[in-house]
Amino acid sequence: MKQRLLYSIEDRPPWAVAIPLGFQHYLTMFGSTVAIPLILSGPLGLADRPLELGWLMGTMFFVSGLTTLLQTTWGNRLPLVQGGTFSFLAPAIAVAGMASAADAGFEVRLQHVQGAVIAGSFFEIAIGYSGLMGRLLRFVGPITVAPTIALIGLALFELGAPEAGKHWGIGGLTIVLIILFSQYLRARHRVFELFPILLAIVIAWGVAFALTVTGVFPEGHAAFVSFDNVRQAPWVRVPYPFQWGLPTFGIAATVGMVAGYVASMVESVGDYYACARLAGAPVPSSATVSRGIGMEGLGCLVAGIFGTGNGTTSYSENIGAIGLTGVGSRRVVQAGAMFMLGLGVLGKFGALFTSIPQPIIGGMYCAMFGMVAAVGLSNLQFVNLNSARNLFILGFAFFMGLSVPRYFIATPIAFEGSLRFASDVINTLGRTGMAVAAFVALVLDNTVPGTDDERGLTSWTE
Repeated sequence: MKQRLLYSIEDRPPWAVAIPLGFQHYLTMFGSTVAIPLILSGPLGLADRPLELGWLMGTMFFVSGLTTLLQTTWGNRLPLVQGGTFSFLAPAIAVAGMASAADAGFEVRLQHVQGAVIAGSFFEIAIGYSGLMGRLLRFVGPITVAPTIALIGLALFELGAPEAGKHWGIGGLTIVLIILFSQYLRARHRVFELFPILLAIVIAWGVAFALTVTGVFPEGHAAFVSFDNVRQAPWVRVPYPFQWGLPTFGIAATVGMVAGYVASMVESVGDYYACARLAGAPVPSSATVSRGIGMEGLGCLVAGIFGTGNGTTSYSENIGAIGLTGVGSRRVVQAGAMFMLGLGVLGKFGALFTSIPQPIIGGMYCAMFGMVAAVGLSNLQFVNLNSARNLFILGFAFFMGLSVPRYFIATPIAFEGSLRFASDVINTLGRTGMAVAAFVALVLDNTVPGTDDERGLTSWTE
């Protein structure tokens, strides 16, 4: 593997080379990093506050650079980019919904999400640095992971076509371009393989801007492009701890967020092994995995303190970039992280992304969330799908993960008096599809009789 690398993990290319190569690593995850604040803008009450949304995006970039430096220097020391995670979206939306029920402003909603992220981070820190992760993985197999990860994408189906359909011309163009670049043209040129989502967004954005300038899209149109937010945004704005106010802690919110942490941890362990192999590093030991998970917990603590509305995790996109470019140097990723710290304090940079029309964002959701769901389903390659046992568990977990949240949204449980916190916990978990699916699959897969080969544990371990 090292013979196929231009720079392996310990190589130290000159900074003049490392900085552009590091920025390329970060370009692969721009789409995901931008998507998370845009998804949360509605639940957090930022949809009509583009200036603050731009600040939130800048905070995401800043924290991504900071946590990447922490992970590559004192964590597992693998060349892994750290950034926001889709695993936290469903719990964050549920927590924000609890706050919005009291007609709270965006600061209060963010404070509730911050509290859940900070409290949950200590769970991941404890799991990582105590070495429990290795022991817990014995109970988590592909039958549990598949519906848990898949429902991260499937549970957000309402954000896809309804948003893109606000103008199918622009939304449909975004979808078609993503499919064209990522599937049909990916073998033609490396740029299409590395940046299909970014290219699609920029082109559709340019078309919408051209139609805005020519008057085809008047002000108020779904695909109207306005750069007023960029003009109003300050050139420099440095994110700072508790910039939205002090966090609000709640048992229900924390328990719901822990479900997101579990999904993030399981996914990250797989990323460590894949990254080590592609970067020419030794196979990660249990100590390396533990340090990595523990540092991701500390990264989530940092994200909660700065108020990104999300946590941090290892990016799989960055691992793909290592395989494609042959650049697995730790210094390269650290150079990119410092670049991101700089972008995070440029107020106009974050504000620029708030001018993306909603149909483009909806089109991006259709492709990205579909891919997240497929990544979850890909874990079933290890499982015997001719087994009636496995088919029942998987089908039941998927169905309950989609159906139970609808029940709790329509008929939430309401206990009185001192038991009120218990109803909040149950309602939060019940509205989080991935938590429901994970619980159902985990219990059934570990209690219903089945061989290790049948359950996919043999191939999964290998």
